Amino acid sequence: MMAARHLRLAGAPSLSLDSDELARDYERISATRQFQSGQRLAADLDIKPGERVLDLGCGTGLLAEHIAERVGPDGFVLGVDPLPLRIEIAHSKRRNNLRFEVGDAYHLDGIADGGLDVVVMNAVFHWLPEKTAPLLECARVLRAGGRVGISTMLKGQRTRVHEIASKVLAEPPFNSFPRPRPQLAFPVTADEMRAFFGMTGFVPSLIEVCESTRMWPSPEAAIRYSEVSTFGNFLGHLPPELRGRARIAIRQRLQNLMTADGIVHHGRRLVAIATRR
Repeated sequence: MMAARHLRLAGAPSLSLDSDELARDYERISATRQFQSGQRLAADLDIKPGERVLDLGCGTGLLAEHIAERVGPDGFVLGVDPLPLRIEIAHSKRRNNLRFEVGDAYHLDGIADGGLDVVVMNAVFHWLPEKTAPLLECARVLRAGGRVGISTMLKGQRTRVHEIASKVLAEPPFNSFPRPRPQLAFPVTADEMRAFFGMTGFVPSLIEVCESTRMWPSPEAAIRYSEVSTFGNFLGHLPPELRGRARIAIRQRLQNLMTADGIVHHGRRLVAIATRR
């Protein structure tokens, strides 16, 4: 089994705030929009029967299971994630060509050089504080001509949910407990992605900004999405006794965003595919 040795940089989100409840809710919530974006990424990568694939940052394994269906019995899929509770759920997805491990994007020690055809990172790259080391690991484990596919947050994009949460958290009493850095994630621009590929031995074949729509049926659903998708970091920096108060304050302000369709956010995301030299 790989050792989870997540690179800790200043302001990096904590990996210790996840819980059984958050992991279970993530399995349910990620089965819609996030899973669908992963399916599109797998299609864009043209993953074929017989290929060996790494789903890096696999969460509870929904996309890895889908990819296992694509590669068939002659292929193989390894799902790796640093959150043990999410890997526990992933283990319930039993297939002969599918395996899950707790591991780290910065140290893929258990994978041989050139052992894979494809690496997939769906809704993962923006959580990596430093980008070159994971991409160099991807280049190492991919064969020459192997592909990496990334679907990720675009720098400069913030939902109204997070804008409102930031305003609430800047007010007393919550501002007495600031986050290490205002934004939890580390997103990139299209130009930065191209540069990272060039520095790490990849030739990009696709780098595009895609329109993206999110819809939450209620303020509570929007808050819960933010909690599970940040593995507890959304309000996890606050003392436990203040988290409930913060949820109430955020929920009250989110109510003003409700439409007949719920809370709707139109944004953009970044999709990138590259080939290992």
